Amino acid sequence: MFSVGETSYHHWFDGMALMHSFTFKDGEVIYRSRYLRSDTYKENMAAKRIVVSEMGTMAYPDPGKNFISRAVTFLNHTVPDFTDNCGSNIIKYGKDYYATCETNYIQKIDPLTLETLEKVDYRKYLPLNLVISHPHYDKQGNTYSMGTSIAEKGKTKYVLFKVPASSQKDKDTPAMKNVEVISTVPCRSLLSPSYYHSFGMTDNYFIFIEQPFKLDILKMATAYMRGVSWASCLKYCPDENTLIHLIDRRTGKELETMFYTGAMIVYHHVNAFEDNGHMIVDVIAYEDNSTYDMFYLEKLKEPGSDSGNPYCKTAYKRFALPLQSDKGIAVGEDLVKIKYTTASAVKKKDSKLLLQPEVLCQGVEIPKINYDYNGKKHQFVYMSCVGTSAMATKIMKYDTETKKMVEWSEVNCGPSEPVFVPRPNGEREDDGVVLTSVVNSNPGQADFLLVLDAKSFKEVARAYVSTGLHVDLHGYFIPHGNPSD
Repeated sequence: MFSVGETSYHHWFDGMALMHSFTFKDGEVIYRSRYLRSDTYKENMAAKRIVVSEMGTMAYPDPGKNFISRAVTFLNHTVPDFTDNCGSNIIKYGKDYYATCETNYIQKIDPLTLETLEKVDYRKYLPLNLVISHPHYDKQGNTYSMGTSIAEKGKTKYVLFKVPASSQKDKDTPAMKNVEVISTVPCRSLLSPSYYHSFGMTDNYFIFIEQPFKLDILKMATAYMRGVSWASCLKYCPDENTLIHLIDRRTGKELETMFYTGAMIVYHHVNAFEDNGHMIVDVIAYEDNSTYDMFYLEKLKEPGSDSGNPYCKTAYKRFALPLQSDKGIAVGEDLVKIKYTTASAVKKKDSKLLLQPEVLCQGVEIPKINYDYNGKKHQFVYMSCVGTSAMATKIMKYDTETKKMVEWSEVNCGPSEPVFVPRPNGEREDDGVVLTSVVNSNPGQADFLLVLDAKSFKEVARAYVSTGLHVDLHGYFIPHGNPSD
């Protein structure tokens, strides 16, 4: 996974994409795993070494290659054709499922057999260089996502797009062929677009956080020549503000009010919802960019890496954005009127609104909610507890109303992302189960899939597997019958 021949990846996010599936059937659990057969995988296996660069690992040509081969490799890295090693998430477009990362490539897969079916290039349909790994879905089966178009026709912009649900008449048509651009947001800088991993969506708005964590495109173009990774070209600008854009889903236009807050880095949105003239936006935020560094494999091998390093501690932050006009409001006045949060939005002299969040809790990541409540007011969030360490040792259920939490942990066990699965026809928000795959480091004990009752957070069952599991990134639950729809 992290080594090919005598070469090794430097970063945990770079390893060869390995898919896992757990199928519940007739009271049993069937486990499958399979490497994604991307072009990256095929080229690496054929060469018996890493020949395709990843974000944190730059691949250099075999020293035995001739000058022309080395020159071609250099040119490919100056204007990079990014990896198709899609190991970040599983998403759905139309009736099809795809493995995805954050480049312009996705891989169509069979969710039952984990067979790799087709490589898809977003650029065939939209001029996008980077696309996020966390889209949103509506009740009609439409998918909404975002990507960055770099210096296309002299402009760098963020693009919100919709992939419509598949209909019977176009069941054999690739879902991306019907893609629709909903809105574009201009970037603050032509050659330094913001990095982002997710966004928010309600019934009426999209929420995009343009943070001062940026990709330096010029440095990326020269990274290979300078002997550094593309990840080193990510720059954090702590003296700059973070902009929060609200885009009207009906018109595609951004609200005139400019919302901003202090510098922060957000990978994962928790949820967003509208309440009494306010937009509530919940995110997991960092104060610096040290998080990526903690996942370098050399760092993970250091003694004490499991117990915590001096890295930034995460914070679950809640922002409140007033949707009403600020006309007639005095400078310095707080426009937030709801009582259940201490978040504020203060009018400044330039008519911008300075947002200060409420911190609900700390030391958490990889948030999941009952997705039926996406865009609605939620009460419960399921998260990994990370503290200041790279790997989670427990998961938790957090109550946003009472601020209470309940945890699951077991000695020498590392749970992955908690995935909430609603009970069919369930009546409560937490009526369902939480699934997590667990790496068990206890001698002689097997790894397992854990099933927790979502309400009590007590164990319902566990299914041991006869092979070793790996800590995964993100997962997608597919109800029985959906793959063949």
